[in-house]
Amino acid sequence: MKISENTSVSMPMKNMVGTVIAVAMGVFAYTEVTSRLTSLETSRELFQADLLKKSEQKPTDQEQFMLIEDIYKTVEKLEKTQEQNMTNKVNIQFLRDQLEKNLADVENLKDKVRANGNGH
Repeated sequence: MKISENTSVSMPMKNMVGTVIAVAMGVFAYTEVTSRLTSLETSRELFQADLLKKSEQKPTDQEQFMLIEDIYKTVEKLEKTQEQNMTNKVNIQFLRDQLEKNLADVENLKDKVRANGNGH
């Protein structure tokens, strides 16, 4: 088989139209995929830029965050102290009741000693 510029190729029109349509669809699909990739890369870059911009803290922001953190620690300490004070209040009330009962018992015993006639 000799191929030159005068060699003719015969192909049915149906096959030629199918080949042209297949090539056109391939080019269209490639263009769409490339466009989608470009769009996703652009949105990712914009998202990262926004994230970096928002993560930058100014000195006043850092100071406020430190103050807020200190306030949280102080509040936690106050809550613990308050819980201890509530427990202490219950214990003090119990001891007060016991002391009043003991004082009443002592007075009762004094009265019995006086009633027996022993002054000592």
